[in-house]
Amino acid sequence: MLSIFQFKPKLNLSRSDRQKIFKFICLFLVFAMTATACSRDEQLKNSSPSSENSVNQKVLKVWWDKGFNPEEDEALRTLVSNWEKETGNQIQLLLYTTDSLAKKIRRSLQAGDPPDVVMSFKAERSPNSRLAWENKLVDVSDIIEPLKNLYPKPVLETVNFYNNVEKKRSYYGVPIHQATMQIYYWRDLLKQVGRSEKDIPQEWNAFWEFWKKAQDDLRAQKSSETSNIYSLGFTLSPEAGDTYYLFEQILEAYDVKIVSPKGELLTDKPETRQGIIKVLEWYKNFYQEGYIPPTALKWLNPGNNRSLLNREILMTPNSSLSIPVAVRQDPDIYQNKLGILEFPNKPNGKPVEHLTMAEQATILADSKNQKLAKEFLRYVVKTEVLKTYLRTAGGRNSPVLNPVWEDTFWTNPKDPHISTATKTFTEGRVRYFQISQNPAYSKVLDENIWGKALNKVIVDKISPEEAADESIKKIKEIFDDWEKS
Repeated sequence: MLSIFQFKPKLNLSRSDRQKIFKFICLFLVFAMTATACSRDEQLKNSSPSSENSVNQKVLKVWWDKGFNPEEDEALRTLVSNWEKETGNQIQLLLYTTDSLAKKIRRSLQAGDPPDVVMSFKAERSPNSRLAWENKLVDVSDIIEPLKNLYPKPVLETVNFYNNVEKKRSYYGVPIHQATMQIYYWRDLLKQVGRSEKDIPQEWNAFWEFWKKAQDDLRAQKSSETSNIYSLGFTLSPEAGDTYYLFEQILEAYDVKIVSPKGELLTDKPETRQGIIKVLEWYKNFYQEGYIPPTALKWLNPGNNRSLLNREILMTPNSSLSIPVAVRQDPDIYQNKLGILEFPNKPNGKPVEHLTMAEQATILADSKNQKLAKEFLRYVVKTEVLKTYLRTAGGRNSPVLNPVWEDTFWTNPKDPHISTATKTFTEGRVRYFQISQNPAYSKVLDENIWGKALNKVIVDKISPEEAADESIKKIKEIFDDWEKS
């Protein structure tokens, strides 16, 4: 964890800026190091009701993705506490990192001691669609149906899974919030080389050339701050979900479809293979030309955040608002120095659809408290409850219910980051991961096939053609195994 959050104060920031960013990163370090202890303390606190109340109380086991900042977890604890006070029941709340949650779920099912409710931030790679297929999730249509008109249809499609045991498609998850990919960059570093946001092209190739030229010009200044800066913060590690997320976004930009809207695998199409090769070549060229830092090969999910905040990179795509939320307490950095962008137009000139994950809560079929679990989720998706929760959590994740968008917190033009993300959502420039149509693809993402392919090309020096063929072979094996199961 130290390597993830390490701060290097050697950069030529003003003294006050260095102190402010150092304070932010130290806060996250302490927060991350205490995650396990906090979860253990909550477990002890909530698993032992007082004797005078234990007769009438029920304890609901809830596992939730740990937030990226203290405000997220505090907002969740407040929500839980409010529900406990209203109902007289109790929640045993455990917080796990995004990368560990899926493994914890599988182990709990094998051990016969699963939680009642699970909230997954990485729903596109979570086992939800696979668990629904195997009849291991509870049908939550009775929660969704009364709210159906409040959810956008594409959001509901992300939780409309097929149950292969009961031979039906139904709602097996409750969408809670969502996040999409934006690009974050340093405005003040661009200013050092005579550029501003107005100069950033929207044409695909010109957009990426702009950042390459900015790196060249910054390094040419030979200052201690920018002599080793990299322009492109692309995560390349096979261990990081951010790797496959960005790769999928670039596939989207090049109109490369791996799975059809009906869940059919398209890897036998020559244009699909050529598209994968093109994207692998695209990454390889940037890396070999020296515009992606070598450390990106080892980054975990927070790695690009840390490198941007350390000003080791000029820009980075990120799948939520975690970067601006980390510096929100400093108005100058938040409002003036840190910029946010949507992706440029596709190579064919059309607008890009930003890949989006709708984060969802599920109830495991082995839960002994299914009725109580549904009561809790009904409470969570009340409009006023969600408004309060998402706002007090800091805005890293965006609403899924239409009425929650009405809160001016999301549309305030004085907030450049949240208002930009809101426009991306509300103006329809998003596409959701198509996992609900075929659970096998969630396993493709979970195994990070794209991260492994990138490492074979960049580290092992195999050709993009060979890496694409190996990836296609592995994807077909995953789909074949799934069909046989």
